[in-house]
Amino acid sequence: MRALDFNTIAIIGFGEAGGILGAELAKRPGVAVRSYDILLDDATARAAMRAKAAAAGVAAAASHAAAVKGAGLVISAVTAASAVEVAKTCTPHLGAGQVFLDINSISPEAKRANAAAVEAMGADYVEAAVMAAVPPKRLAVPMLLGGRRARDVAAALNALGCATEAVADRIGVASAIKMCRSVVIKGLEALTVECLLGARRYGAEREVLASLAGTFPGMGWDRDLPNYLVGRVAEHGRRRAAEMREVAATLTDGGIAPRMAAATAELHDWLVDALAAAGASYRANGEFDWRKAADALLGNAGDQAPSVADHLRSHADTA
Repeated sequence: MRALDFNTIAIIGFGEAGGILGAELAKRPGVAVRSYDILLDDATARAAMRAKAAAAGVAAAASHAAAVKGAGLVISAVTAASAVEVAKTCTPHLGAGQVFLDINSISPEAKRANAAAVEAMGADYVEAAVMAAVPPKRLAVPMLLGGRRARDVAAALNALGCATEAVADRIGVASAIKMCRSVVIKGLEALTVECLLGARRYGAEREVLASLAGTFPGMGWDRDLPNYLVGRVAEHGRRRAAEMREVAATLTDGGIAPRMAAATAELHDWLVDALAAAGASYRANGEFDWRKAADALLGNAGDQAPSVADHLRSHADTA
């Protein structure tokens, strides 16, 4: 079995996660990082993306092929909707001695299909499940790995400052852990949005939050948790909705009806659309206040946006 050589690392997708990982890995002695992002093909966004890469010490490649050529490690860090297509695009340019690390939040079956394509070219495929938000912990964000070379890759990544753990030598287990966990994590966010919109509408939020704090002490219902949970949907709802559709696919593949997962995806998408139409979209440079967001939604009953009342009525009509 070939020894791993991660002196050259390619990152496909230079958004939030890819940008942070690329910047941190580029600081490691003897490691060269290059990236490719679809925005490099967009004339209006190319300059900003090149500047972001340069500031991170990362070389911006002209294509998928240019990025992955000769890279010992290729990290795919794109959206769930793009993950399969990106793997297909990169596969013809991979070969023996290379590792394709798929950190995207997609179903076990999708990762198995990606693995088959990558391994057919002689490269090694390792899946990764990112188990927390990347920005706070950056390179040390916890990741679960799966695949024939998961243990070797975990050791090599941890030597670079990562916090990975090999959980299985077969593809699908790590992603299943992430997908099943997301039913609760993203579901709790969706439940909180619906709960607090109702509480705010009826002027009962103080009592509702006090009751939740008493029932679940220590979680922070009477402190910052409501802003955090609703804010996560407001900021990342579109991406999280796409992930929940992958969760739904995971459950469906296992013969389980994704009742909660499907509803969670719908609510995450709805909140992003409704906030945008109400002029209350999440702003990264300001503190998020769930009450202000709720007031914007509850007061926006015009034709520009799906109101809370319309949303609840549509579900009542189909119940």
